[in-house]
Order: sequence, then structure tokens, then C-alpha cells
Amino acid sequence: MTYSTHAFDPDPRNESIQIDINGELIPRSEAKVSVFDSGFVLGDGVWEGLRVHAGPDGKGVIAFLERHLKRLYNGAKTLDFDIGVTRTELTQRLYQCLDANNAHEDVHVRLMVTRGVKSTPYQDPRATISPATIVIIPEFKRPAPSTATAGARLFTVHIRRGFPDVQDPKLNSHSKLNCILACIQATKAGADEALMLDPQGFIATCNSTHFFLVRDGEIWTSTGDYCLGGITRSIVLDLARENSIPVFEKNFSLHDVYGADEAFITGTFAGVSPVTEVDGRSLTKERGPSVEKLQKLYKDRIKTEVARGR
Repeated sequence: MTYSTHAFDPDPRNESIQIDINGELIPRSEAKVSVFDSGFVLGDGVWEGLRVHAGPDGKGVIAFLERHLKRLYNGAKTLDFDIGVTRTELTQRLYQCLDANNAHEDVHVRLMVTRGVKSTPYQDPRATISPATIVIIPEFKRPAPSTATAGARLFTVHIRRGFPDVQDPKLNSHSKLNCILACIQATKAGADEALMLDPQGFIATCNSTHFFLVRDGEIWTSTGDYCLGGITRSIVLDLARENSIPVFEKNFSLHDVYGADEAFITGTFAGVSPVTEVDGRSLTKERGPSVEKLQKLYKDRIKTEVARGR
């Protein structure tokens, strides 16, 4: 069974993790939210996936936390609800949860914030009767080693990334149904991840990662108009520019993808991962030199980030 860049080996420590729900640590087997919670009833909330690496003192450091929190709070502002704690307070809560679980290396955190509990299962935000619900789930997850070298297989789905006046794809909301449908279609086609087009038919993004290609020494990715403002995506763009690698955010089609020299996807969990096949067309048999170089640059940036400590 395929899991794209989110493939990992099960870790028995995850069975006994403590999950933070609204500031209270609760064993995994007992962790619950109300059936009236806005996130459960309507997908009304925002979330972030965070990666933890051991810092200079051995304690876990959340990489690029400032960028993630900025996106989270901007998302809550768009949905017009108050998270209820400051960024400093939420940062403290995140690290207290990591310390309580002795989770300092190869850890992935799911941070979820919903509008809160409703008086009745109805969409109107005015039916909300509690402060926002904040859940922190830390898990021991190491990306499968093959993710960095073997290469993912993508399938272009008919599900599009839509216009922002329908549901803005830049909003990292709990409502991810279009991505789920895209993932289902790609899985049915025997692929690892879905490649999604924008309303004009140009490449937009993947269902859970961002897509890049390499042509004649240049790196191309989408304009970003129809995809989430990816943290890893933005860091890869920065790294390319800092290292004099030509990089372009532009419109391009499947014709350009099929003729690419290399391709790769980015995400918080696995970083930079090669793509070797799109729609049955083989791009490369293995990880190419450009992808390998960007992987090294990204790992070095992680080391620099983590060296700052908490």
C-alpha cells in the first residue's frame, strides 16, 4: 500500500503518548473532543503539521515554528474566530507537550484549532458556545528511508484546485474534501500522490505536497495562486535563490512535466522528495542530481534553524 511522502514505520511509543487538549494532557486512549465541536460537525478550523528535531541541548525544537504560527493565526483570522491564546502561550504549550512525552527527535506534531463547541450542529458561527478547541498530537514518526531516494509516482486527477471565491486554497482549513477526493482518485490509479491542476489547466500542486520540476538547470513550480502557502515550498524557493539556482514560479502544463529532467515534491514531513513518474511517464529511474543537491541544502537549513534552540 502506498502512502506518498508520509510513509513511516510504526513506533510503539505512540500508543502511550499524551495529547494536549485545551491545555490538559490526556492519554491517547482517552483523548476526545465533543461531537458538537465545530471541527467535527463542519470542518470549521485550521491546522498545522510541525516537524521536531533535537536541538543543541538535546531538547526538541520545532522547525520554522514562527512561519507555521503565522499561517495558523492568519487562517483563524480569515475564519473570523479567536484562537484564545497568544503565539507565545501556544509555543509554550507545544513545548510542554513535547517535554511531557519526552519527544525530542523524529517527531511530527499535528496542531489543530477549531472554532469551538456548538450549542447545536448548525453551521452559523453564532451557535458556538465555547472558546476555540486546541489539540496538540505529537507522534514519533520517521519518514521511510526510501522516500528520499526511490521517488514518488504521481497521477493527474480531475479534481481541481479552485478559485479563492469558492474555497481559497491558501487556507489550511480542516475542510480538505477536495484533497481527499484527489487522493482517492490517485490511489485508485495505483499512484502515491495526486497531481492537481488549476482552473485553467496549469499545474497547481499535489493533494498533500507541493510540486516542482527541473528543466535545463531551471526549477519551476506553480504561480502559487491555487495552492497553500507551503512552508517547505517557500524555503526551497529561498534556498534556490540563495545558491544561484534559477527558480521560477510560473504557469506550466503537463506537457512541460512529461518532458522534465527531474521532478520533486516538498512537505513538512519528509522535506524534499523525488518524483520519478507522472501519469505512467517515466521521468528518471532514480533521484536526480538537482534533487539531491536541494535535499542537502534543505537539511543544512534545518540544522541552522534547530541550532537556534527554542
